[in-house]
Amino acid sequence: MLEKTTRMNYLYDFYQSLLTPKQRSYMSLYYLDDYSLGEIAEEYDVSRQAVYDNIKRTEAMLEEYEEKLLLFHKFQQRSKLIREMRTFLEEGSPSHQFLMEAVAELEKLD
Repeated sequence: MLEKTTRMNYLYDFYQSLLTPKQRSYMSLYYLDDYSLGEIAEEYDVSRQAVYDNIKRTEAMLEEYEEKLLLFHKFQQRSKLIREMRTFLEEGSPSHQFLMEAVAELEKLD
């Protein structure tokens, strides 16, 4: 569950501008502010089921956006390469070739 929440938070960060104000609000309250479905329903004077349906549809939309645009995937790859480069530099390894390959990989992501 924590993994799904983390993923949704990242997808929300990347794609929130593509959502309606209501979708942004529900997702923000549910995932970022940890509101329950009942609390959101009470806040907006709608049924708990309406909130649930909206959140599920929005989650599916965020996954579709990611499937097409790959912003989160590229972010993860960049982060991994940067961690590897940092480790490489901290260890003082002398291979210039590794850094050039890592830079080339970073360039391909954009």
